Amino acid sequence: METAAEDADHAGGSTSDLGMLAGQLMRGLQEELFARLAEQGHPDVRPRHGTVLAFLDPAGLRATELSARSGQHKQIVGTIVDELVALGYVRREPDPSDRRAKRIVPTEHGLDEIAKARAILASIERRHRESLGDARFDVFKAAFQEVVRGQRAWRESR
Repeated sequence: METAAEDADHAGGSTSDLGMLAGQLMRGLQEELFARLAEQGHPDVRPRHGTVLAFLDPAGLRATELSARSGQHKQIVGTIVDELVALGYVRREPDPSDRRAKRIVPTEHGLDEIAKARAILASIERRHRESLGDARFDVFKAAFQEVVRGQRAWRESR
């Protein structure tokens, strides 16, 4: 018996279009990542916080750099930084190269979350690599990266 998604695929539905597949993958990854992070001492961190935490260097970055790396507007990054400051994941410090500017620096709690998130994501990737096999996974990942680059190029050309 087919699932509803398979029925929709065969009937010409959109569950297998690139946007749907990418969204399903992202939601699935986030669901597992944040459930496991909660189990490992980080129950307050949410997917939106990845806009900052996923791109943050241990030495810190300016909000403008985080915005550029994440592709999010500076105002959105600022709001997320405010949340992460309140939760104890980051702090704002003067930028040593420009005292007028601030750097967003991870706290020990933030560094712990970043390390755990990277380890969890690596284990998820290993699981999928084992499921598909090295060759198929490498082809999938290379193709996926190429599609992402192509989509990014479209956005940057506007």
